[in-house]
Amino acid sequence: MRILYFAGLRQRIGVAEEEVAPPQDVRDVGRLIAWLRASSPAHEAAFAGTSRVRAAVNQDFAGLGDAVAAGDEVAFFPPVTGG
Repeated sequence: MRILYFAGLRQRIGVAEEEVAPPQDVRDVGRLIAWLRASSPAHEAAFAGTSRVRAAVNQDFAGLGDAVAAGDEVAFFPPVTGG
């Protein structure tokens, strides 16, 4: 699974992307975030405000309950505001 981080998440974690192999019980975005949070103090800090983190799975916006699977590309980014 390819994970992409944008903006403040990338800064807190220290990488723009990483390849991960979560356990089989990680089947949705919410569980993926929980698993990532447990992987390092930097991930914990980056995902501390989970309600504010946005996700996309294979370039489609996704909610916490949306499915993820091996081979997916999952992007995480802060909410975007505009005018």
